[in-house]
Amino acid sequence: MRYKISGKQIDIGDALKTRVEEELSSTIEKYAARPTDAHVIFSRTAGLFSCEAVVHLSTGLTAQAGGQAHEIHSAFDACREKMDKQLRRYKRRLKDHYRARAEPVELSGASSYILASEAEGEDSEPDSLQPIIVAEMETTIPSLSVGEAVMQMELAGAPVLIFRNEGKNGLNVVYRRDDGNIGWIDP
Repeated sequence: MRYKISGKQIDIGDALKTRVEEELSSTIEKYAARPTDAHVIFSRTAGLFSCEAVVHLSTGLTAQAGGQAHEIHSAFDACREKMDKQLRRYKRRLKDHYRARAEPVELSGASSYILASEAEGEDSEPDSLQPIIVAEMETTIPSLSVGEAVMQMELAGAPVLIFRNEGKNGLNVVYRRDDGNIGWIDP
């Protein structure tokens, strides 16, 4: 498994890198078959260290977790515990997903835009109907079943996931509703 361990404006020592590689690999290998790579990013804000980990599995699914603490090692421990809990919760489904799927999840390319919000009051009329684009990125749309899409959304900690439905070959959306349930849009 490939690791990319970095810090945002903080130095990460070799001891921490070694610990992250050993403990994260032992946690992931218990639950997931053949993880391909992991990105771990440490940062510090207002006296708290935070650790964000994203693990890509060979089947195309992605697991993501984060943790915060006053010490950098404790932040990693919190992140690892969340990752462990997520993977343990979906252990059977991940193994079934791996067995049932002969090939990895197919990904389609798409563009992603971040639009600027209006700084004025909510009641005011905008000057133009064209929004200001702050950032433009390339992203991917996975080809999944509805159950796999819900699992991917939960593993990534995302509020919404757009995916290509394998059963109908159309774009679908799953999202977390305000009441805690999962919504599914099938146009």
